[in-house]
Amino acid sequence: MTSNMMGIASKYGVNQQGLRNLSFEYWNLTTAALVERIVSRREGTLAHEGSIVVRTGFHTGRSPNDKFIVCCQEDNDKIWWGKINKPMSPEVFDRLYDHMRAYLQGRDVFIQDAYAAAHPRHSLPIRVITETAWHNLFARNLFIRRKPEELPEHTPVFTILHAPGFYADPEDDGTNSEVFIILNLEQRLILIGGSSYAGEIKKSIFTTLNFLLPLEGVLPMHCSANVSKTGACALFFGLSGTGKTTLSSDPERMLIGDDEHGWGDDGVFNFEGGCYAKTVNLRADLEPLIWKATRHFGTILENVAIDSYTRRVDFDDQSLTENTRAAYPIGFLENIVPDGRGGHPSHVFFLTADAFGVIPPIARLTPEQAMYYFISGYTSKLAGTEKGIKEPQPNFSACFGAPFLPMHPSVYAKMLGEKLATHKSQVWLINTGWTGGPYGVGSRIRLPFTRAMVRAVLTGSLEGVPMRTDPNFGFLVPERAPDVPDEVLDPRRTWKDPQAYDLQVRGLVSKFQANFAQYADQVPAEAAAAGPKAP
Repeated sequence: MTSNMMGIASKYGVNQQGLRNLSFEYWNLTTAALVERIVSRREGTLAHEGSIVVRTGFHTGRSPNDKFIVCCQEDNDKIWWGKINKPMSPEVFDRLYDHMRAYLQGRDVFIQDAYAAAHPRHSLPIRVITETAWHNLFARNLFIRRKPEELPEHTPVFTILHAPGFYADPEDDGTNSEVFIILNLEQRLILIGGSSYAGEIKKSIFTTLNFLLPLEGVLPMHCSANVSKTGACALFFGLSGTGKTTLSSDPERMLIGDDEHGWGDDGVFNFEGGCYAKTVNLRADLEPLIWKATRHFGTILENVAIDSYTRRVDFDDQSLTENTRAAYPIGFLENIVPDGRGGHPSHVFFLTADAFGVIPPIARLTPEQAMYYFISGYTSKLAGTEKGIKEPQPNFSACFGAPFLPMHPSVYAKMLGEKLATHKSQVWLINTGWTGGPYGVGSRIRLPFTRAMVRAVLTGSLEGVPMRTDPNFGFLVPERAPDVPDEVLDPRRTWKDPQAYDLQVRGLVSKFQANFAQYADQVPAEAAAAGPKAP
């Protein structure tokens, strides 16, 4: 190791990845060593119980309009080109890459070698090179760590080069703005610049796995997963803010992971080694496991308010953003599955935060309906999760994760349909959004009610319970559930004006139909016919 290096370096050095004339290379630093540098470099502030509080500046959420893909001719036909996956030519990419490398000359860099995907047949060795210590700690917390003795031989298959202090020139660099997130499939390289929001790091690897794993027969999923003490597995699909982390972090069950998984021939496996939980209005009594994890040394609290004197944090303060986050290793939770793997799921939950207030809080789906609602991916964009989103908006995000799908949604929907049929998994739609009226009029469905409904499914308490067919959406809705008032199960009964409810339903049904029209000819006919009908 040379005099300008610290830590355990890989024999596959950064010079082999085109980085030269660096000031100092910090290799695979431990959590304590990274926290020391975060504080000494004034990148973050220690909170009273040891977590580190950081700021991301202007960008407090993802920048989906700044994503690009560069691929070789061989892979070109596999990509779902359009608004989500915008092409960038290899020549433009190479020029921007040269500019980034020039920017990093004379600067310190932090290197973290890890891997994604907890299944030995499908794991992806990665490297995350950052210009800040706190983003390197984020990578250490979120991805699966190598053992110290494995680090010298680590050879990355994909590398992230992360430089939030480098801003692109759209005219010269071919980007949409000064921010860029670029996946180069041929060079196996990801460039991220112009934004300090750490979520771009984890989601860029998720996007990569969403391209690679279907080619190996594995369904990549934007979902959390947990298991009962007897090993019964459950999945929770949903976009940010719909409850994936909250509902899967159940003291009575063991957590496999809170956000990204694969479903292969022998079951489910986690892509990550950590959690990236929303912390807005976090309560110890409602979310005890997440609350406890935020108090650990090494946890990163992103954009969380902190008192400058007492160093106590305030999860209710949304002055910087509603999208406050905690990034911590999954080992900070007590009830986890250590190897990050589980069997085939018995139950699958689709989570939606319905801003219209008309979706029932729980409904059972047929296999055909499951395919329809999966490819529809209805929810509401919640404030702060993306740049420019100030309040919830109706949103259809295919497969509950369209921003991360390099391939056409029908690829993933068909894979899900096949796995549901093979393993007889039961599918449920859970609304964690509004009741008694739309956003601004009604109220958010109480978390204890949602937990009670999910628990009723997982314990078999809904078996034999009478169910009604929803006249608009066609799915089955239980008429009662333990610890849930009956009227909560029927959203129309929670509205003061039933006619206003009916009008709202008609509007949402029409949005479903208009959205699904783009997929109707690429999914089985029975799935296309399983959607809601006009009242």
